[in-house]
Amino acid sequence: MARTGARGLLRHSNSKLDSFLKRNTSRDVYERIRVYEPCVVVSGSVKKVFMHVILSDERVYLSEYQPRALREALSFRHVKSIELINDLPDFLSGQDRERSMHIRVVHTTKDPGKKSSRPKGSLQNEPSFPLRGRNSSARHSLEGVSPRESSSWRSSPTSMSDGGPEEEGGSVVPKRRSASCPNPDVLALSVFDTSPAHSSSSSPSASVSTALTRRTTAEEKEEELHLYSVSPMSRIYLHLQSSWSSYIIRSTLLLDPAYRKRCGISSSSPQKQQYQKTSWERTCELFSQLSGELLQDNISLESLYLLLQELHTATNRNPAIKKLFWRSPDLYPFLVKTLSESSQDGQEGVHTADRLLLSTLVVQILSLMFRETEVEVARLSMLTAKQGALTENMLLALVCDPDLHHSNGSKSSLNKLQRLKADYLDAASVLLFEVVVFCQEASSTPALGRFLTIGWVFRLLKPHPFLFPFVGYQAQQLVLVLSGPRDRLGPSQAVLLFQRCRVLLACLQHSTCLSKYIRTAFKEEFRYYVKTSGLEDKLPHHYPISQPAQHLLSQLLSLVLQKP
Repeated sequence: MARTGARGLLRHSNSKLDSFLKRNTSRDVYERIRVYEPCVVVSGSVKKVFMHVILSDERVYLSEYQPRALREALSFRHVKSIELINDLPDFLSGQDRERSMHIRVVHTTKDPGKKSSRPKGSLQNEPSFPLRGRNSSARHSLEGVSPRESSSWRSSPTSMSDGGPEEEGGSVVPKRRSASCPNPDVLALSVFDTSPAHSSSSSPSASVSTALTRRTTAEEKEEELHLYSVSPMSRIYLHLQSSWSSYIIRSTLLLDPAYRKRCGISSSSPQKQQYQKTSWERTCELFSQLSGELLQDNISLESLYLLLQELHTATNRNPAIKKLFWRSPDLYPFLVKTLSESSQDGQEGVHTADRLLLSTLVVQILSLMFRETEVEVARLSMLTAKQGALTENMLLALVCDPDLHHSNGSKSSLNKLQRLKADYLDAASVLLFEVVVFCQEASSTPALGRFLTIGWVFRLLKPHPFLFPFVGYQAQQLVLVLSGPRDRLGPSQAVLLFQRCRVLLACLQHSTCLSKYIRTAFKEEFRYYVKTSGLEDKLPHHYPISQPAQHLLSQLLSLVLQKP
């Protein structure tokens, strides 16, 4: 059985351990704990002891089965591989031996100076909502629409004019959101992960030379952590993989100044975010107001776009919003409906640019909401309702024809549309990556969501008229990036490469028709233009995602080039 904690974390029911964690960790550390599960632990310092394995966003902790102390086993920063071992441990017997799952985590030792008797809170304060700006004059295009700073709330969620101050507890207090909506270059692919804070051990402020020195220092050596789960319903392996994947994505993106700015993280002090702490209650109140505005009838296209920008920015800066999003019965259906309608409108090109801008923003928000919410019970319930009807609609609306079909218009306007279409297709690749990861997790969940597999995704999309061109575009972009000049990829580009590789690998492994199509259409391009030998120049060693991306690409090449 599992329960939903106060913050929505899915954890095995163990009130004693939960109470222990609350008492012995800071609030910030406690709120970042994803899941815990009892396992037999074997490591350099632990010999076959039944302990609780506790996963947070950044670390793996261990505690005795009757919890007395909490120790850090490793940081995901030091992990090199996580794999299942097919063996029967001799120290177990009976059913425990037969059904045990052996997980090996290979990691490097921590830096000698990083010693701590108990974990300290490393999560930054939650940000406030950014303020949606006003635009008094009507626009004819969404391009360039940017929320501007303002200082006060409206008097009601549906009011179309700035509201004055409200009385709280007998005093006049203006309702505010922080004036921090970014310039909407948001349509460049940017949303992969949202955890806004990192401990000093994962700070992106470290220089390249420092990072390389740390990785090659003579004192660093490999160690192994072995976990043996004996529960037939264990999900510890998937959670380890998911936590590690999220960590390398997040920490790579934090090397990008534009991403740090989007998350409200100071360039001069990457550990500190530029916002004031917002209570859970206040976050709920602000979220309710924003969602009420989004769901109002007869909302204009521009107002919808501005409100969605606000939701996007706020979620980047306050991960708690993702929990509220999935607990809302209306917002996910609303975004899916908006994407579906946007994909059907404007076929004559009258409002194609606006349609692409809106669709891209919706897809980016959906990707953001999927990221690091796998332990949110409400998400699984929402995505599996009515045999995944909403998820099905989202996928069918997501896939599109990568080509533009316009016989009129200037060359510059067509080039602009092509760039907007490329932005959308990049964002769509990210969302499909999130769906693949989600289905991998959901398929291992007893009863609920069992039908949601990666194979289900591709069976659903098989009749789609644009599936082959859409997947072909993703494969072509991978070839172009890897066969082009040997310039170093930026952090966001490296993350997108990793995610595209994962999507294409899923196509090859779980869809017979797509596997045949990719091999037939792109085998020669992969053979002659994609070389793993040149990846070190494109994927710098200090990017946390570089080694996993190279591993994925090697798997992808092997499948594409293998003989029938």
